[in-house]
Amino acid sequence: MDTGPAPSHSLAAPFLGALRLAHLAWTHAARAALDIALPTLCVACREPVAGEGVCAACWAKLSFIAPPYCARLGIPFVYDPGPGILSMQAIADPPAYQRARAAVRYDDVARTLVHQLKYHDRTDLAPSMGRWMARAGKELLDEADLLVPVPLHWRRGFSRRFNQSGALARTISRHSGVAVSRDALRRVRPTEHQVGLSRAERAANVQGAFKVAPSSRAEIQGRRVVLIDDVLTSGATVDACARALLRAKAAQVDVLVFARVVDALRSPI
Repeated sequence: MDTGPAPSHSLAAPFLGALRLAHLAWTHAARAALDIALPTLCVACREPVAGEGVCAACWAKLSFIAPPYCARLGIPFVYDPGPGILSMQAIADPPAYQRARAAVRYDDVARTLVHQLKYHDRTDLAPSMGRWMARAGKELLDEADLLVPVPLHWRRGFSRRFNQSGALARTISRHSGVAVSRDALRRVRPTEHQVGLSRAERAANVQGAFKVAPSSRAEIQGRRVVLIDDVLTSGATVDACARALLRAKAAQVDVLVFARVVDALRSPI
């Protein structure tokens, strides 16, 4: 029996937005009640902690990324080769975006923070994570006109209930004063999870998956955009997003993420 066409993005979006807000309101209320009755636990090791987020021991295990690093990709160097030096990867395979910066290396504690935010509705982690990102990406944000979070396809947004990149972007906006355009960039087709795919497979998986909404082209044209995401691995997703924004005549696209995979990409210079 014909059940009719699938709901369009424009029809599904208002319903999904209301559903997400209701779910998040319930989650925050339930967590507030639990916080009164139970001690707050570190999200990484589950030990009691005075505030929210991570304990002192897990904080010490976070590997914050600082110079020296590749001026283009933000990959840390093992020694300082001088200002403006590019890694071999940036020279051999330059991305569509101009610069990428990350707050921390994607190690055990960072992975736990990302997964808690992304899959367990721990939106209370976004303020701390976003604050660290704003500090790491200050040079990008000082020049930026607009923040654009990497979008989810509406089907995945329905199952996940919120976009973690959007939550991070809102915090970064509060710290930097740069406006967020939540809906300028759309994921126009569903994609497979990138985990387990080769570099070439990741690029093919997201090719043509992103598009600037026609109603947002004027907002993007001539603007310096910073893409916001949680994790950068191969860079395929943010590269595809950057290409879509540049096709819409963005003046420049930079990338700011919470964590990036480093070890597989490490270069001596």
